[in-house]
Amino acid sequence: MRERTWAPGDPYDPRRTLSVLRRGIGDPTFRSEPDGTAWRATRTPDGPAALRVSPGRPVRATAWGPGAEWVLDRLPQLLGGEDRPEEFVAHHRPVAEAARRHAGLRLVRTGAVLEALIPSVLEQKVTTREAYRSWRRLVNRFGERAPGPAGEGDAPMRVMPDREGWLRVPSWEWHRAGVDGKRSDTVMRAVRAAPRLEQAAQMALPEAIARLCLVPGVGPWTAAEVLQRSNGAADAVTVGDLHLPGIVGYALAGERDADDARMLELLAPYAGQRYRATRYIMLTGLVPPRRGPRREAVDIGRW
Repeated sequence: MRERTWAPGDPYDPRRTLSVLRRGIGDPTFRSEPDGTAWRATRTPDGPAALRVSPGRPVRATAWGPGAEWVLDRLPQLLGGEDRPEEFVAHHRPVAEAARRHAGLRLVRTGAVLEALIPSVLEQKVTTREAYRSWRRLVNRFGERAPGPAGEGDAPMRVMPDREGWLRVPSWEWHRAGVDGKRSDTVMRAVRAAPRLEQAAQMALPEAIARLCLVPGVGPWTAAEVLQRSNGAADAVTVGDLHLPGIVGYALAGERDADDARMLELLAPYAGQRYRATRYIMLTGLVPPRRGPRREAVDIGRW
């Protein structure tokens, strides 16, 4: 067990900051407690690690496992210590209000590309509920118990499989997890290319997107979702999303049918900070009224 403290600037909201790392309720790699304490099970270059982050002044972190030193060395960047929210300028009243109410939000930087890429691939073309279920099943089935107290008890946290572990997942287990062949093939290609993909964590945004998109099946949507987390990329706006353009259009211009082109036009004043702007927009609660029932989830594991 190793410990470290870190003093963030004011204001600071660790719960909101780390929330983007959680892949739904029951995510075996992330857990939060009512007092704001967050637990994270991760795989580092040095091996698995479990990290507990307790809110306060200063933030107190405890880590277990072979990767404990690695995660503690990078604690400030994980918690948004390298983020520069003061550079953000709001150009719309709802955005300005959200930025004021959530002034403690920071953009995380995990430095772990594959860890963000695999669940992002699982989210392609399906509902988040389906994708979260797939991630939960695969990690619980093929991951390993997190080190230290996080991996104890009846509902232990788990660390995602290593490269060899992912490559050993048989085709029928992907099917049982509700993952079609296109997405599982993309994950396998990404796992094989992991050393080169991990280099994107140290690249500027355009080069990082280009590196990730070299993997067939990884496009701008997936790349942005990854780099928002691995790189803390403030301008990595998600294009190709089913809902985001409509939400941005409605919040900024009262337009419920905005497409990607219109979304990017509305976000143009936030160049360099477009991802942060969308984070604030999502926190406004302004969403276009629904016109019909949600698409029913399809369980391909029962086919």
